[in-house]
Amino acid sequence: MKDTFDFIINDEDEVMLLLYAREGDPKDPVIEINPSDNTAVLHRNNEDEIMLQDVPDQVIDSLHDADSLLVCELSREEKEEDSKIVRAYEADVSL
Repeated sequence: MKDTFDFIINDEDEVMLLLYAREGDPKDPVIEINPSDNTAVLHRNNEDEIMLQDVPDQVIDSLHDADSLLVCELSREEKEEDSKIVRAYEADVSL
């Protein structure tokens, strides 16, 4: 459950990454996209990176034209619909 994530793409083709809140604050976050195997690595800070598997093709296509990705970290609640955004930040996109 720790690395559960989801992507949302809005009408302007902007991508947002949703994941559960992690310990520590992000510092100079970067997301490295690997289109050849549909994976990505979010580097939140010097100590914390999150491996993302099975990134949808549509997300990768949208990120090709993006400079940054909006990341929203959510609180863990018993009911998923009770989760709240704990922190939101932009991560630079690296392809």
